[in-house]
Amino acid sequence: MKSRPAIRPELRDWILATTHAGHSVEAVLKLMQETGYDPRQSRSIVATVLNIPLTALDTHAPAPKGQPGRRTRHPEAPQLAVDGRAVDVTLSVESPALRVLNNLLSAEECEALIREAQPRLQRAKTVDGTGKQQIDARRTSEGMFFTIGESPLVKRIEQRIATLLSLPIDHGEGLQVLHYLPGQQYEPHYDWFDPEQPGFAAITAKGGQRIASLVMYLNTPEAGGGTAFPEIGLTVTALRGSAVYFAYDTGDAASLHAGLPVLKGEKWIATKWLRERPFQAPSRR
Repeated sequence: MKSRPAIRPELRDWILATTHAGHSVEAVLKLMQETGYDPRQSRSIVATVLNIPLTALDTHAPAPKGQPGRRTRHPEAPQLAVDGRAVDVTLSVESPALRVLNNLLSAEECEALIREAQPRLQRAKTVDGTGKQQIDARRTSEGMFFTIGESPLVKRIEQRIATLLSLPIDHGEGLQVLHYLPGQQYEPHYDWFDPEQPGFAAITAKGGQRIASLVMYLNTPEAGGGTAFPEIGLTVTALRGSAVYFAYDTGDAASLHAGLPVLKGEKWIATKWLRERPFQAPSRR
């Protein structure tokens, strides 16, 4: 097992602060090399701090081959009629394929989803390299998962997402609701699974690789709490009823993103991850 490099706390804080401020990973690497770090050392340190594979930092790597399985449709029109709702596409980015969607959920749906989720909240976890869920210092929120079609509300939202993205409901993981208090955040990360990790085969055995994410904002924080994409210098403001959709290929460095710290108030979001093939969640015990 490869050992991780020793990293001074102030260097770690600088890397996180710089990416949170909207600077790309490439810019961070350049600044480190200008101050005396060699390229290999810089890449290793940044990969460790951001918890990303080294291959994602190689800008000269060949583009990943197309994956088998279904892909999502990227919402294109300025306004879409989705199951009776007029959804506005207010921002479009091509790399990564990213769309900001207003009016995806009603205020009543946002409030009802929070009420259904609240009794089951617990410390949010991440998936490690072996496919196991773990407590991670980079993710400080509370959360819970709904099973597919668990309630009429969840079923209605899942159907709306399936219609919007032209992807069957069974290609989605269970809807996750997350709650952030002041100071809580999710540091820069990728949603796709690293093929070099030993648990990749187990994680993707059912459903295959993740291909897209949809983050829905269930309330509007008083300050902070946006979703940052440091590689493209974009921060999406958290506004109740809106969402940010982004699709990616394995190894897509442009899909690096972070849940910025809540500065005042609280933040509630619901996240849906989409897979290339039908996904079956583990049964509950």
